[in-house]
Amino acid sequence: MMELSRQKKAHGLFTRYQGNPILRADDWPYATNAVFNPAAAQVNGDTLLLVRVEDMRGFSHLTVARSADGFTDWRIDPRPTLEADQSTGEERWGLEDPRIVWLEEQKQYAVTYVSFGEGGPVVSLAITKDFHSFAKLGSLLPPEDKDACLFPRRFNGRFALIHRPIVRGEAHMWISFSPDLRHWGDHQLLMPIRHAYWDCARVGLACQPIETEEGWLVFYHGVRNTTAGAIYRTGAALLDLEMPWKVLRRSQEWVLGPHALYERVGDVSDVVFVTGAVVEKQKDELRLYYGAADNTIAVATARLSECMEYMLSCPRV
Repeated sequence: MMELSRQKKAHGLFTRYQGNPILRADDWPYATNAVFNPAAAQVNGDTLLLVRVEDMRGFSHLTVARSADGFTDWRIDPRPTLEADQSTGEERWGLEDPRIVWLEEQKQYAVTYVSFGEGGPVVSLAITKDFHSFAKLGSLLPPEDKDACLFPRRFNGRFALIHRPIVRGEAHMWISFSPDLRHWGDHQLLMPIRHAYWDCARVGLACQPIETEEGWLVFYHGVRNTTAGAIYRTGAALLDLEMPWKVLRRSQEWVLGPHALYERVGDVSDVVFVTGAVVEKQKDELRLYYGAADNTIAVATARLSECMEYMLSCPRV
């Protein structure tokens, strides 16, 4: 009965915003094919989304959209905010799937994203204070690697990065460490796929890690291959607060998956791909921003307290 109760809670944890999708290609001030997979942060009182924008060639760049309430009246930069540097081979085919964290120690934002070039997809890093000017620090790890985000603070003097390399054709979540954001090592397997489950084909980090008293709340995407194609859903895990390489709990169920028409039909069908989160602590509100069917952007909300109650009911790892 306890397991059935937990499954019911997982099914009703998040509520889709009734105005979804909140951003479409038609909203853009210049010609685009699709907008999806946005990073998210609270900046100067606004919700800021750093949106993956796919142009009419099929290449992607990143553009900022801002909203006072995080749902409506988006103000979109009139031109691309962060574009590929065509002089470097690693970015030749564009920039994809960003995540944002505020580094309190450095008083600046860290943007991890995927640089896509002839050598394959690599995790790259840019630093900014205002989302107008950026300092690119280049690629962090060898290809093929995606779905990466830094933690907002150091552990024992080292930065930590969750990422998803391809190893022997398998896609698991890993964690790596660096003293300076340039040299990475101590690579450890963090969360593997689970055979026969909804996340049996591949897993990867969704949005930035969220610090709570009980640990780091981490959302991740899981993929299952079916005869009709792959299905991308979202699950959750809890990592130790001071030793984030230790997984404390992991959801057996997905908490958000393709259900609405805009999530089922698009450039890539049956995709809910979370890449950004905003927490309004005073409202006890958690907002997950995601790419729907690789075509539009949507948002789902939950009470952070209920998310943590659900996580603490999940099995220990």
